[in-house]
Amino acid sequence: MAASRTLRPSEAQLAAFAKAYASNRPAIQRTLTSGFVVYIVYACYRGLAGKSSAPSTSKKGKGKEKADGQGVTKQTRVAVDAVFYERLSHLLRIVIPGIRSKEALLLFQHSALLIFRTAISLYVAALDGKIVATLVRAQPVPFLLNIFRWLLVAIPATACNSLLSYIQNKLAMQYRTRLTEEVMKQYLGDEVDQSKIFYKMANLDDRIQNADQMITVDIQRFSIHLAAIYANIAKPILDVVLYNYQLSRNVGAEGLVLLVGLVQASAALLRALTPPFGKYTAEEAALSGQLRHSHSRLSEFAEEIAFFGGEETEKMLIERDYFGLVKHINRVLRIRVWHGIMEEGIIKWLWGSFGLGICAIPIFFKIPGISNLDLGSRAEGFVTNRRLLLSASDAFGRVMYSYKELSELAGYTARVSLLLETMSDIRKGKFEKTLVASAQSGENAEILRGRGSVVESDDIEFIDVPIVTPNGDVLVKSLSFYVKPGQHLLIVGPNGCGKSSLFRILGGLWPVYGGVVRKPPASDFILIPQRPYLSLGTLRDQVIYPHSVKEMRERDFSDDDLLAILSIVQMDHIVEREGGWDAARDWRDALSGGDQQKIAWARLFYHTPKFAILDEATSLVPLDMETKMMEYATQRGITLLTVSHRPSLWKYHSMILHYDGQGGYVFTKLDAEKRLALQDEKQALETRLLEVPKMKARLEELRAAAAERSS
Repeated sequence: MAASRTLRPSEAQLAAFAKAYASNRPAIQRTLTSGFVVYIVYACYRGLAGKSSAPSTSKKGKGKEKADGQGVTKQTRVAVDAVFYERLSHLLRIVIPGIRSKEALLLFQHSALLIFRTAISLYVAALDGKIVATLVRAQPVPFLLNIFRWLLVAIPATACNSLLSYIQNKLAMQYRTRLTEEVMKQYLGDEVDQSKIFYKMANLDDRIQNADQMITVDIQRFSIHLAAIYANIAKPILDVVLYNYQLSRNVGAEGLVLLVGLVQASAALLRALTPPFGKYTAEEAALSGQLRHSHSRLSEFAEEIAFFGGEETEKMLIERDYFGLVKHINRVLRIRVWHGIMEEGIIKWLWGSFGLGICAIPIFFKIPGISNLDLGSRAEGFVTNRRLLLSASDAFGRVMYSYKELSELAGYTARVSLLLETMSDIRKGKFEKTLVASAQSGENAEILRGRGSVVESDDIEFIDVPIVTPNGDVLVKSLSFYVKPGQHLLIVGPNGCGKSSLFRILGGLWPVYGGVVRKPPASDFILIPQRPYLSLGTLRDQVIYPHSVKEMRERDFSDDDLLAILSIVQMDHIVEREGGWDAARDWRDALSGGDQQKIAWARLFYHTPKFAILDEATSLVPLDMETKMMEYATQRGITLLTVSHRPSLWKYHSMILHYDGQGGYVFTKLDAEKRLALQDEKQALETRLLEVPKMKARLEELRAAAAERSS
């Protein structure tokens, strides 16, 4: 009796609570649903935002740190973090330059199609339930009518999917075009920017060894991943919100809250166990670039390798790079196997079991505010809710999958950002190069910390300028000389003493570490090396390089003028031999070494610069041809800066810069006749000295013979 008295108040309270909950359930549902939407958006944002960068990262978030004491930096971490989003935002400003750009319009069209496809999916889920309900109720006319609706929906649904794929590919192409244009503008410069980044990146900086692979492959992959990541993130998040919102209206927001809690707990476990796929992607791209670089070196130096018989060595080096790449890929594949098993088990099967339980709530439990339903309505509700649940589960799974794709995007983002950051640093004169040991301390280190000045002038003057190689080797601590236009300068000395280094400073290719350099602009110089560069193109292009035919016409040059220039170097017959000016060949293979040098001299006479840098530029032509070219260059007013050991060239120069190979030099006037006379006398004495051992041996023979006779 006492027990019944104690139960009745609690039963009454429960009944009152149930009644109050039922009357206030619409407001509670709205609150829970609104909170669910906010929570999903916030959870997706937190999940995709990643972690903050570590304090050890650089000020600009480069994600790099010192690898050793030589100033070489390397990437230490590739992840979806603050550094990644900073890099990505910078790249987005390049690929989407404005709200009125073509890329922004394509992105808007893409978004509209994604929303339209989600709306179609919601309609199909409801239609699916109605079809099952008409089957359960055995209603043939409504069933056929719903089938007809199904077929009608297929028309916009299939068109929507095809258009989405088309626009996504167009976006990827536009992103790649924007990035490639920006990179090439910095890499090769333009009429205003003559920084020659392509040269300095390859010779003065160690950060990027395979810029060609980055520009062609990494930018392409970045663009494809960037175009896909929007659909792979925005669409699933939208689907999660809309599908679950509709599901909450069908089964109640209470069940949805329970489902979200279970899903979030398992998702947190999955996130904790997800490997760093972004880092693996960046490593694979770097290893692929190294393999490509090894193959390109084999093609570039094929002749030398063939003469040395270095096939086995090169094969070993290429196989080493290849198997390093294969080993990395196999390792990542093994990681993906167990991660895929775990991922599918949680996302597909575990979440599916949670959802089926939620779909069964209206079947097994009385929901306040919903009247009893017949069998057809129950079947319709279950099928519709199950379709919504599977779509929502798939959408949430794609959100989880997108983190892995976002990690891969982080890898390519790091590669492209490294390319842009390196070019920006080089433009500012910031180089990261492995230095020789002597550059780490003492006077050489002090020289490397200094910076000289370059002043534009009509003549050439070096005032206390150190000659320093990119790796920090100080060849000459202080070089001073002065050359006026018309004063041909001969530069001699042993290999590695700084002859070519001087030319690279004159051309603006190497930095000046001290003193003052007064020189004309780089456009007033033309270089003719021992092996001249011959471009891809026609025979005419070889003579006028880097001009186009239009620029040649603007200079009032005709093909007859070019033929006259070729006749000076005795190469006019090549026009008829090769099939005319428009003949295209691989000219490095079509022409001998001597003919290549003659073409380079014809190019010099076409441009007629103020200064010509000749680096063994006549080593493969006959002496009479050398005389003719040197004399014609002098007649055209071209000042010659010549590196050569051929005495036949001395008479064309009035000044000489002689390196001793030990860091010293002599700069003085050149008396060609006197120097030739001394050279002849030196050779005569050397020849006579070679006879001394023979003469001594003969003298000993004569003494021995005389001794025998006297005895």
